[in-house]
Amino acid sequence: MEGSSLLIVRGVASFLIGVLAFLWPGITLAVLVGVFAAYALVDGFMNLFLGLSNNGGQGRSWAMVAQGALGLAAGVLTLIWPIGTALALIFFIGAWAVVTGVFEVAAAIRLRKVIQGEWLLGLSGVLSILFGFVLFAFPGAGALAIAWMLGAYAAAAGIVLVALGIRLRTAERRLAAA
Repeated sequence: MEGSSLLIVRGVASFLIGVLAFLWPGITLAVLVGVFAAYALVDGFMNLFLGLSNNGGQGRSWAMVAQGALGLAAGVLTLIWPIGTALALIFFIGAWAVVTGVFEVAAAIRLRKVIQGEWLLGLSGVLSILFGFVLFAFPGAGALAIAWMLGAYAAAAGIVLVALGIRLRTAERRLAAA
C-alpha cells in the first residue's frame, strides 16, 4: 500500500475513533485507564525481570527492581480501582493547569515592561487557573471534557490526515505521469 493510502486509512481510523469518543465518553475513559494499567503491568514486569537478571557482570539493579515493583503495584491498583485512577488523572491535570497558569501570570507581569500584549499571556494563565479549579470542583465533568477533547483531537487530526493523504496521492500521480 502506498504512503498516501496509508495516510488516508490512518486519518479515517482517527476520525472514527474521535466520533466514538464523543458518542461513548465513558468507554473512552475506561479504555484510557485500561491502557495505562496494561502499560504499567508490562513495564513493571520488564523492569523487574531486567533488574533481577545478571546484566553482563554488573550484577542486579535494585533500582530497576524497585521501579518494576512500583509499576506492577500501579497496574494492579489501576485494575482494582479504575475510578480512582481516572479521578487521580483529573486532579493531576487540574493541578498542572493551576501551576502552569500561575507561572504564565507571573511571566506576564515580568514581561509587561518588555513587550506589549503581555496581558494575553496573563489571560491565558488566568484561564488555566480557572480550568484547574473547575476540574477540582467538578471532576466528573472534567473527565467527560477530557474524553470529548480527545475525541475532538482525534477527529480533527483524522480530517487533516485524510486531506494530506489526498494531496500526497495527487502529487504521486503527477510524478508518475511526468
